[in-house]
Amino acid sequence: MKSKLAPRILLSCLALAIIPSANAATVTGTFQVLITILKSCSVTAGSGSNINLGSVDSTAANTSGTSVITANCSKTTPYFIGLSPSTVNGGTTTGSGSMSSVANATNNTDKVPYQLNQTSATGPVWGNTATTTTVGNGVAATGTGAAQTFNVYATAASANFTPDSYADIVTVTVNY
Repeated sequence: MKSKLAPRILLSCLALAIIPSANAATVTGTFQVLITILKSCSVTAGSGSNINLGSVDSTAANTSGTSVITANCSKTTPYFIGLSPSTVNGGTTTGSGSMSSVANATNNTDKVPYQLNQTSATGPVWGNTATTTTVGNGVAATGTGAAQTFNVYATAASANFTPDSYADIVTVTVNY
């Protein structure tokens, strides 16, 4: 009898093990992974160096120097760069400004005019209106997500002014 009971118990256990799995059910759901990427830009003016026109004598003409502006804007983001010479020293919308005395501003009221240009010292004027690419206005570009560089040139047409050190501040504006 013992030998007949063991197979029956085993069959009963197997039957009970199969019944619950036959009654199991599954339910699914979904969710989304979301992100909103905003357009953005950053700018580095002068890339660590100012435009230095050097030390010249008063007979020098068309003294020029250059520096680099680096803009980094998100992919496909259109942007415009404008340069604004200090209005304190007579800056205009056409990229021209004037440098004033650094050390002796009280006694030396001379203003050394200069012009900012885009592609060379005699290239198109680089203005402060950062909305179009016409002469006298800003430079237009489209972001790539990587740093993009732009040369800026400054030229002083004449050095026939009181011997002194002169400077002006130029503000870089990026509209995007």
